[in-house]
Amino acid sequence: MSVWGKILGGAAGFALGGPLGALIGAAAGHAVDKLREPSREGEAEGATKGIAFTIAVIVLGAKMAKADGQVTRDEVAAFKEVFHVPADELGNVGRLFNQARTDASGFEPYANQIGRMFRNNPAVLEELLDGLFHIARADGKLHDGELAFLEQVATIFGFNAVDWDRIRAGNMGPDKGDPFVILGMSRSAGDDEIKAAYRRLVRENHPDRLIAQGMPAEFVELANEKLATINVAYDRICELRGIK
Repeated sequence: MSVWGKILGGAAGFALGGPLGALIGAAAGHAVDKLREPSREGEAEGATKGIAFTIAVIVLGAKMAKADGQVTRDEVAAFKEVFHVPADELGNVGRLFNQARTDASGFEPYANQIGRMFRNNPAVLEELLDGLFHIARADGKLHDGELAFLEQVATIFGFNAVDWDRIRAGNMGPDKGDPFVILGMSRSAGDDEIKAAYRRLVRENHPDRLIAQGMPAEFVELANEKLATINVAYDRICELRGIK
């Protein structure tokens, strides 16, 4: 079954627990009790993490959509298009999106929960941030409020200022962001350092590796886009420096 078909299942909410599980219960119209973190109870972590990733993108995307002052129908439609939600799951996704949008809680409890769940897999958390950048760009531009929101989420996820600059630069487009910043390097770094950073980023962001760490296969296009951005940045540096 596709991960989209599991997002409002009672078992999903029960397994996730915490703020995300409670929100699923509210959206699905049923109570979720005995809330708990799956890693503490020996649940099937792989499947649960994939569901959690997907729900976190929806919930945090809904919270972020309010950062520019309003949530338009175009933004909601763009979200569904970016993540290729199947037609028969649009209702469930829309219901969860609206529940998160109108929920009185801030975004911090949800970001904290997903950050804890993937604390040993920072590349997956980075991929989630990339997904939120996609949503933020849905109306054609990044608003200051959206960028501030994304930076706060990145901080909760445990990323430092250098990480944030790299993530933001990578989401400006492969031809717009500073290629050195995209690789997390300074312009004074040696060629060998640049090569090592590039190889590490390619290894950490390979789609197969991310899927093995909990990113749903449905988000593979997002991962491929990130990998392409890293490759373009490295190629630009090689051209500038004459690296072969």
